[in-house]
Amino acid sequence: MIKINSDLCHDILIKNASLTLEFDKNKDFFSWRKELKEKFTELLGINRIRENDCPLEVKIESEEIVKKDQFVDCDYKRIRFIMTTERNMQVPCYLLIPIGDKKKYPLAITLQGHNKGGMANSVFYHKDEKGNDVFQRGAHGLQAINEGYAGLCIEMRGMGELEPSTEPRMWGDMCKFTAFSAMALGRTLVGERVWDISKGIDAMKHFPEVDTSTILCTGGSGGGTATFYASAFDERITLSVPVVAFCPYKDSILDVNHCICNLIPNVCDYFEMKDIAGLIAPRKLMIINGEKDVAFPIEPAKRGFSEMQEIYDKIGAKDKVRMVITPMHHYWCNDIVWNSIREFSKE
Repeated sequence: MIKINSDLCHDILIKNASLTLEFDKNKDFFSWRKELKEKFTELLGINRIRENDCPLEVKIESEEIVKKDQFVDCDYKRIRFIMTTERNMQVPCYLLIPIGDKKKYPLAITLQGHNKGGMANSVFYHKDEKGNDVFQRGAHGLQAINEGYAGLCIEMRGMGELEPSTEPRMWGDMCKFTAFSAMALGRTLVGERVWDISKGIDAMKHFPEVDTSTILCTGGSGGGTATFYASAFDERITLSVPVVAFCPYKDSILDVNHCICNLIPNVCDYFEMKDIAGLIAPRKLMIINGEKDVAFPIEPAKRGFSEMQEIYDKIGAKDKVRMVITPMHHYWCNDIVWNSIREFSKE
C-alpha cells in the first residue's frame, strides 16, 4: 500500500502562497502600514470583539505590602484586581509596584508562556523539593520590580485562572477549547489576549504610581507571541521584547506542532510574521531567540529578522530594531533578557 501524504496539498499551497500585504520597499510605507493594520486587526478578530465592548471596570480585590528578601531588592505593593474587558469577561491581574523614592514607575507588562500556572508564576515563589522558596525563571513580574518597573501581570485567556471552566480535558491543550470557541465566533484567542492587554493599559489610570508614558511589554513563548501582536495593535507600548516567539510562519507555526492559540486564520493570503514589525516601527523592538530552539528555528528566524531590518530602515529607524540570540533552546534566560532590555532602553 502506498503511503499518502495528506499534508502535501497544504504544504505546496503554503509554500506558493501569494502574500498580498507583504512588505515591499518600493511601495509607500505609510499606505502599506495602514492597509496592513486594518487586515491584521480584522484577522485577529478584534473587530468582532469590539462588538461586545463595554466600559472598563476595575475592582481591587486585595492590596498588601511585601517586604524585600533575598530575591527582590525592595519592598513593594502587590495589588490584585479584576478588570471587565468586554461584556461577561473578567480578567484577573496582579500589579506589583516598588516602594521607593519615585512617585511614578514605568510600566512593564509581563506575559506568561503557555502553561497552567499562568500569571501566578510571575508573582509568587515556588517551593523546591526541600520546601525552600525558588525564584524561578518565569517570575517575570518580580524580575520587573528589580529593574525599577511596576509589573503588570495579566492572566491570559485559556491559561491559569482563565483555563476553560467547561469539561475540555478531552481537548488536550488547556486553551484549545477556548480557541475553538473564539474561532467559531469570528475571533481568535490570541486576538482576545491582545484586547485584554490593551485594556490592561487602560486600567492603569486607576493607579497613580504607574507612568504609562514608558511601557515595556515582554513575555516568553506564548507570552512572546502576545507581546508581539499587542505591540502591533497598541501604539502606547514603547518597547516590545518577544522572547522565543519569533519565526516566519512557514518555518514554525505552520511546520511545527504548536497550539492552535497561535494561529491567525487566512494569514497565508496576506502577510508573514516579520511584516507585523511594520506596525511597531519606529518604536523599539527587540527579538530574543534561542540558538537551539526547535519550536522557533534559529536560521529562518535570522532571515525573518533581516527583513525586519529592511522595514525599519525604510523609515530611517534601523537602530530601533535588534535581535539577541541566547545559547539555549526554548528558554527564558533571566540575565540575558533583562541585561538586553536595560541596554536597549538606554539607547
